[in-house]
This record gives sequence, structure tokens and C-alpha cells, in this order.
Amino acid sequence: MSDRHISQHFETVAIHAGNTADPLTGAVVPPIYQVSTYKQDGVGGLRGGYEYSRSANPTRTALEENLAALESGSRGLAFASGLAAEDCLLRTLLSPGDHVVIPNDAYGGTFRLFAKVVSRWGVEWSVADTSDPAAVRAAITPKTKAVWVETPSNPLLGITDIAALSHVAREAGAKLVVDNTFASPYLQQPLALGADVVVHSLTKYMGGHSDVVGGALVVADQALGEELAYHQNAMGAVAGPMDAWLVLRGIKTLAVRMDRHSENAGKVAEMLTRHARVTRVLYPGLPEHPGHETAAKQMRSFGGMVSFQVEGGEEAAVEVCNRAKVFTLGESLGGVESLIEHPGRMTHASVAGSLLEVPADLVRLSVGIENIDDLLEDLKQALA
Repeated sequence: MSDRHISQHFETVAIHAGNTADPLTGAVVPPIYQVSTYKQDGVGGLRGGYEYSRSANPTRTALEENLAALESGSRGLAFASGLAAEDCLLRTLLSPGDHVVIPNDAYGGTFRLFAKVVSRWGVEWSVADTSDPAAVRAAITPKTKAVWVETPSNPLLGITDIAALSHVAREAGAKLVVDNTFASPYLQQPLALGADVVVHSLTKYMGGHSDVVGGALVVADQALGEELAYHQNAMGAVAGPMDAWLVLRGIKTLAVRMDRHSENAGKVAEMLTRHARVTRVLYPGLPEHPGHETAAKQMRSFGGMVSFQVEGGEEAAVEVCNRAKVFTLGESLGGVESLIEHPGRMTHASVAGSLLEVPADLVRLSVGIENIDDLLEDLKQALA
């Protein structure tokens, strides 16, 4: 990765790492290598190490180098989705009989993977409030191989002290895994704070335009990176070249987008705290948020996600979602356009009845980069 250390400044790394000019034409954007196989110069004579695009593809390589540079890791790996990345990680780290501590607030798909898929081959899990290191320590068993964290969490915007939990995990001989999707590497650097593995849904802020699905793992340890690469190839859920190219395109503007997302979200959160129909606002940028000090310590800014609860219960929350006009009713997050959803009926329906069940009166916003006055007016009319 000869261009990984072209600069220590994030904005420059995001644009240049992995994006080497094409040696044939000088094109400043890496080509989309839409190819499945490669001509070999004699048996075993590979050009640049490429033989079959499941194993490696030049466009995916560019993205993986970029991901590693952004997270200051030794190895980055790109997958077909965030859940594909999580599945590869779990099957690399765990064996039947092992145990994982998972957070009491997490993406519904992650919970479903643990509760309905991984548990079927003998992996045990337990739930803890990861904002409390003592609670995590109490949940760890002699069989614990990983501690899983989302910070900020989905959808309640909880904050976990990554450095503190890295010590807890290390004492237990477990890996600390941090889902960095809500923050992005621009706002937060988990590996620098002691995490072992960073997980991303590239679909969200990294892609940034709601036009691609992808996932990523970035690790600090080179040996673990090699193990994950072996399983990535063996299992095969890799990012395609077009998807890798789209994420690379999105990453180039990640810094400026995240600045605007964070600015808009802060103003949305402030307005909601003053609204008579809103009973609670969940945003780590608010001084009254219980994780505000930790977030201020480990994040550049507070991100573009805001959740809030409304008076009138579940039906009132659903009605707010239905009345929004500039905010599009839809799942996912992190795109340039603002989205609104009801987690209990949409993204987090899979956690119903579990310890991760979300409040029925909760609304989640992915605040986009539109004009802030339009966003505020839309929410006011939806809440009227």
C-alpha cells in the first residue's frame, strides 16, 4: 500500500489512499475491473497476484487499501454487505461452545445473526449495557472470545467508552469488535482507541448516496487480517467491482458530508428538545445525553443520527413518520437525503420480545445534507 501514508490528514487520505492513477492511461479514478478471471503467464504465473475475482479484484483491492488507511489498520476487507462482513468475522473468531457479549442496543440484523444463525452452531451470547464497563466485565465468561460494541448505537444512540472496554476485553483474552457505521472513520477511530476489529456497513455513510450495498472489516493485527482474508475467499461474499467503485467514489466526500450531517443533526436535536410533543431526544451532541462526555472525548463530532420519542405512543410515532415529506420514509441511513423510520416496526422488528426491544414510541432520523430550514419545517409539520 505505497500510498497509504501520503498524508496524516483524513481528507487527503480519503481521496488518495488506494486511488493510484491508472498506469496505462493516467486516469485518476481506478478502473472498474468488471472481470471474473485473469490470463496467467504460464501455470501459476499471476500478474499482480490476480487469478479469480472472488479471491481478489483490482477495484476491490483499491477500496480495501483505502479502508485500511482510513481506519489506520493493517488490513481492510470489503464484503457484499455489512452482515456478510459480520458473518465472516464471527466464523473466523468463534468455534462451537464459544461465547460473545453483545450490546443491549444494536442493529436488528446483527441481533438476528446472533440469535437465529450463529447460535445454531453452538455459539452462546449474552447481553450487557456496553456503556457500563462493570456490566460487560460481569457478562464475560471463561468462554468469551469477543465483546461486540456499537457506538453510537442503533437506534438509541448509546455511547460506549472504547478505550475502557478495550482493557476489559484484553483482560479476558477476548477481541473487542466495534461497529463504526454510525460514526464513520472520519468521526471516530476505534483501532486507535484499542479495538481489535472495526465493522462497517459501507451501504451507509461510506457510500453515502443510497446506491450501493456493502460491508467492511478493518483490523489492527496483520495475522488476524490474513485469517479473515482466507475466510473471505473461502466463503465468497465479496464486494463486486462496481460496488467497490461506488464506495470509493462516496468516500472521497465523506469528510465534507459528515461535517454537514453533524451540523444539521445538532440543529434538529436542539429543535426537538423544545417541541411540546417530543418527550425525549436521543443525540450524543446534547449536553444532557449520558454519553456526551465520552462521545466528545472519542469522536470528532456527534454524527447525523437522531432518535426521539413522542407523546401518544406507537400510533403517534407511526403517524409522524407517515406525515414527513422532505424526510423520506425508509430503512437504512447515511445517505445525502434525510430518512425517517419507526424502528419497532421496521429496522428493529427482529428484536421484539428480547432484551434489545426498542420503545414503541421511538422515531429514528437519518439527517441528510439538505437545507436545514427545510428539514426543521418538515419535522414541525409532521409533529403538528
